[in-house]
Amino acid sequence: MNFDFNEEQRMIKDAVDRLVADRYGFEQRARYLGEADGWSRELWASYAELGLLGLPFAEADGGFAGGPAETMIVMEAVGRGLLLEPYLASVVLAGGLVASAADEDQRAEILPPLIAGERLLAFAHSEAQARYDLADVDTRARRDRDHWVIDGCKRFVLHGDCADQLIVSARVSGERCDPDGIALFVVDAKAVGVSRRGYQTQDRLRAADITLDGVRVPLVALLGASRQALPLIEKAVDGAIAALCAEAVGAMQQAFDMTVEYLKLRKQFGVLIGSFQVLQHSAVDMLVMIEQARSMAYYASMMVNEEDVLERRRAIAAAKVQINRSARFVAQQAVQLHGGIGVTEECQVGHFMRRLSMIEILFGDADHHLAQLARDGGLIAADA
Repeated sequence: MNFDFNEEQRMIKDAVDRLVADRYGFEQRARYLGEADGWSRELWASYAELGLLGLPFAEADGGFAGGPAETMIVMEAVGRGLLLEPYLASVVLAGGLVASAADEDQRAEILPPLIAGERLLAFAHSEAQARYDLADVDTRARRDRDHWVIDGCKRFVLHGDCADQLIVSARVSGERCDPDGIALFVVDAKAVGVSRRGYQTQDRLRAADITLDGVRVPLVALLGASRQALPLIEKAVDGAIAALCAEAVGAMQQAFDMTVEYLKLRKQFGVLIGSFQVLQHSAVDMLVMIEQARSMAYYASMMVNEEDVLERRRAIAAAKVQINRSARFVAQQAVQLHGGIGVTEECQVGHFMRRLSMIEILFGDADHHLAQLARDGGLIAADA
């Protein structure tokens, strides 16, 4: 199987790599953290100019008809540079959900300003009691003549504090954990009844807890015609997990490169510590774990659009298990080999550890996905 990038993919990689190299140094990132949103609006406009915000969307919707492989290329660069902007939250997750769930008129209204960098989206789905169960939705939406009225609380909405529009999951029928009866609504983030509490996460990115108290939205706010949105949510989250896998590989590779460089420069008792065989063995172990993660990230990207839902779910779960295990090992080894300085604010490798730690728990930790994989019969189908 040929894993080489084609010419267009190489152009995308070159463009995003230049952006990261030129505009996302450690000191530059620290400045972006100090901006009002905790990330750079100016850089977000640059993403739009490069076509990165329109990359995953169909040409009919104003995008560039890229697929999971193109998203993987961008997300790996996001990981290498520890980018702060809401690419995963707004473009991959919320944007991907709109692309798959919305009707033509809704896509025409929502996606062009997103692609132009003029509108930010966030997917408000997680709730305090749900943990990783996507079907556990207690937020309710009821019909009131020509409006829907939404009540509920959403937790840990990625970049929800700066979003212009929220894609909100709410139950229109059934009990709390029923797989049926979940719908999606487009809600203005500044609508009456919407309150947001934004905060910085441990990796210095942003999230928000959002309360919806009698929020009234028109009937057309129902995203698509379906009130059975769980399969769409599951597919969008699988796409986000595949993107996270690629981001983790980029972050692990950069942390590894920095660690090897440190081993070549740091002296202890007049001797380069990189000359110690035991440290060389640790570096090799890191490289092996990264290559295993890279292979599974490729696999996840290949399987995102798999029509067989069970096969897709198995592949994504297996990839996330390996990514989580590799991320923890590589991050811990990188800090260990740097010594005490590795956990200081002034040392970049500690920031990679924070992001990798967050990736490890986003959309399911290793135990969750391993249990899911076991329930589904393992990576190889039971009847194979």
